[in-house]
Amino acid sequence: MASTITKKDLAYRIAERTGLKKVAVKEVLQHFIDDVIDELARGNRLEFREFGVFEIKTRAARRARNPRTGARVDVPPKTVIHFKAGRLMKEKVSALQALAAKSAAKPGADSSGSGAKPALGEREASSEA
Repeated sequence: MASTITKKDLAYRIAERTGLKKVAVKEVLQHFIDDVIDELARGNRLEFREFGVFEIKTRAARRARNPRTGARVDVPPKTVIHFKAGRLMKEKVSALQALAAKSAAKPGADSSGSGAKPALGEREASSEA
């Protein structure tokens, strides 16, 4: 399972690669994050080539149903932040996932017979056989 990388982790990694002080890198990262938030709050679209695009979108008002009571409720319009990954990010993530899937499919990596619960799709397939 993937681990969580924090702002501090990124700052330390960048400081190590660049030779800059960790405190300076943390400060620059915080200014970057603050500016991204400020621009989105102003309604601006942020585009970082090869990385992705951040933009504000408004979801339309709609009628929904309360699952517990079954009553109809009006959901007001909502403003959300939308991120669309760039080409380079998509390519790198896809390549890493393909590599992970390939290594999981190697002989000996099969979880059948190990006592582990099968995934949902595997349970469905085994019950049909």
